[in-house]
Amino acid sequence: MPSTTINWSCTEAFDKFGFDDGDGLVMTWHVVDILTAAGFEAEADSWGLHNVVITSIVCPARGELMPEDGDEVCVGYSDPRGYLPKDVIALLDRELPD
Repeated sequence: MPSTTINWSCTEAFDKFGFDDGDGLVMTWHVVDILTAAGFEAEADSWGLHNVVITSIVCPARGELMPEDGDEVCVGYSDPRGYLPKDVIALLDRELPD
């Protein structure tokens, strides 16, 4: 039986239209598990007929790491590499290399 390779990026777990708008293999919970194993409290929510999106990452020492929607960031639409702390991005890049 032939194998199938599915390419995906951790940033899709933060994107309303990620993982083929939720119609593909959704790996958001895998990203949540990685964050949780690293000591963060992460939450994800289903966005209707769209993707499951990470909506909260809490660090016990620093508090909520996800920004509130504003002029520069819109959760579910903005690139998380532009708003997440560098250590969180480094963790995800290390655990889920492209």
